[in-house]
This record gives sequence, structure tokens and C-alpha cells, in this order.
Amino acid sequence: MKLKVGVIFGGNSVEHEVSIISASQAMAALDPERYTVIPLYLAKTHELYSGPKLMDIAEFKNLKKLMDKTPQVQLVKQKQKFYCQAVKPTLGSKAIELDLVIPVVHGTHSEDGTVQGYLETVGIPYAGSDVMAAAIGQDKAFMKMAFEKAGLPIVDWIFFNVYDYAKDTNAILTKADTLGFPIVVKPASLGSSVGITLVKDRSQLDEAIKTAFEFDTKVILEKAVNNLRELNCSVFGDLDSVEASVLEEVYKQDAILSYQDKYQGRGKGKSKGMASTSRICPAKTDPTLTEKIQNMAIDSFNALGCAGVTRIDFLMDGETGEVYVNEINTIPGSLSFYLWEASGVTFTQLMDKLVTQAVNRQRQREKMIFSYDTNLLATYSDKGLKSAKR
Repeated sequence: MKLKVGVIFGGNSVEHEVSIISASQAMAALDPERYTVIPLYLAKTHELYSGPKLMDIAEFKNLKKLMDKTPQVQLVKQKQKFYCQAVKPTLGSKAIELDLVIPVVHGTHSEDGTVQGYLETVGIPYAGSDVMAAAIGQDKAFMKMAFEKAGLPIVDWIFFNVYDYAKDTNAILTKADTLGFPIVVKPASLGSSVGITLVKDRSQLDEAIKTAFEFDTKVILEKAVNNLRELNCSVFGDLDSVEASVLEEVYKQDAILSYQDKYQGRGKGKSKGMASTSRICPAKTDPTLTEKIQNMAIDSFNALGCAGVTRIDFLMDGETGEVYVNEINTIPGSLSFYLWEASGVTFTQLMDKLVTQAVNRQRQREKMIFSYDTNLLATYSDKGLKSAKR
């Protein structure tokens, strides 16, 4: 019997469109002989939709038309089974059973633990990192704190929120001076290089910070790496076992990797998500450096308690050879399938691994105790409540 796999994507995020591309790739990679795929599209309005037309990325070119003919749905649990059912059922409409869900969402209000929390509340098994790992992985400030605690090398940095900056701008600018220029300014919780600016001197800093605040209430300042080489490694696994992919080296047209570099590459034509990025894969790094970065990637994965497929991005000083952990993507663009294909794992095999991991995690959770059966309410007295009312 085929497993019924829901793939949830979209979300109210600046990476909404990237998520649609990633999910389309993932759904196409799921073996139709083994799985029945149910697309679950999370609109920017926070409404959930499902229907066969969501499997065709071309349908998203006219989003209003697509939504008009696609039913809004909700996930429900009935008699220990999970269903995707229409919010407003029509004559002949049927609820669709789900065995598990694979989140393929990127960015805030989705990848940051929000979707995982929703799935946890419903109780449906899902693949990938849990709520805590996803939340820490999305917030670069908490992520860097976790990396520092684990003893992983990161560049010098500071963070602050919009209220701190309004209260004492000069104090924060003075702190920035101690990092030394150039400085990279980032919104703390965004991905896909949105809102990021490379600042070469103090005169540019205030404007860059205000740009970052357009996307987030918390901002990160990082000391820029000289002679920068950007190397990435994907890690797949869970608490039981982990494995690292080959490395890739990505190229950029400007001083920092932009949204266009990531998703449009240097060529023209249709975007293929992160697969469009200009890169060398496997990277031309010697075996010693490759192993070092792979081990650092696994340590980064474990520091956050991640699960599923992730991508860890590294910054390397091309002159000194110093390597720094930059950030982790708990649900990377295109699920980093290109890194795994170069490692000898097909995209279909990678999706099989995600499904198997979700099933095994659910079996493990079913053996754990999350609540006690007690008759506490049967012996509860409302005398205190009545007294409070008086």
C-alpha cells in the first residue's frame, strides 16, 4: 500500500516563490510507485489549499485563478488517522487521508518552527527538524550563540533590535566600529540574501541598518571575511546518525551572494531554485579541507539538534585558509538535491530517506510518555475560583 505523503509549501515569507519551486522539485522526485503525493499550499494569507493543480508549477503563474478553483482545506485527526479535508465541503468532496507531511517551506512564518508547531499540534508525523531546531536555525542571533557554545568558529559579530537602535544609535554604531570594516548587515531571521548589505565604511552603515529593519526587528552585524570563498555542505540525519555531502563552492556577481545569484544564476531562462546558482560541485578543495568542513557541518547540525536534510554555509578566507561557520538552512532551497546527487544519492533516494526518517521518528515518539492519565479534575474544587469572583 502506498504511503500518503503531504508536501506543505508556500508560507507568508519573502521566500514564498522559492518554496513553490523547491516543493515542485520535491514532489516530482517522490516515487509514484511508493507514494501518493498530496500538495498542501500555504498561501500568504495563512490559508491552506490542496488540489491536483498545485502539482503543476505552471499553474502558479495565475495565482488568483488557481486559488479560485482549488479548495481551502484543514488538517484534522479522526480516530487515530489524519485527513486533509475541505473547509467548506461540497457535494461529492471527500477527505484525503495523510500518513505524514514533508515541510518544504523557507523563511519566516514557516521554516522558523511555525509550520512544525502546527503539525505538532495536529499530531501528524512530519520530516525534518523539530520546532526548537527550526526556530534556532532561522534566528541568526540564537544560531550564532549555539555555535559559539559548541566551540565552532564564527566571525566577530553583534546584534541588536529596532528598539535598541532607536534608543541609542551612537552606542551601537560605536560597537560596530570595534568589528572593523567592511561589515555585513543582515536581518536576523531572513534567508535567500534578502535585505543584506556589505558596508565598506561608517557613512553607509545607518542606511544599511535601516534597510535590514524593513524586513526584521532584529539585525546582525558581522565582520566581513577578506578574500572570501563561500563553501557549502549538506548534512542529512537525526539524533541516531548523520552523513555529510560533498562540498560546493558558489560564485557571486557582487561582493555578497545576492537573491539573483542564488535563484537565477548567471544565465538566462527559467529558475530552477537553488539549482540555478553558479557553482562548482564538488568544490575544488583538497581532501583535508573537505573533511574538515564536513566535520564542522556535522557539528553545526548536532549543535542545533537538527533532523532531515540541511545545508550549512561556510566562509573561508582564501588567503589565510581560515574557515568560519556562517549559517545553517534547516530546509535548504531545492533541498540541496544537487549536493546529494554529486554524492551518489539521487533526489528520489533523498526523498525516500526523509519519509523513512519521519516514520521512524513517529514510532519512537509513540514509545515516549508525554502526559499522565489522572483524575485531577474529578477532585478539583472551585472554591478558590468563586472566592476570586467575589
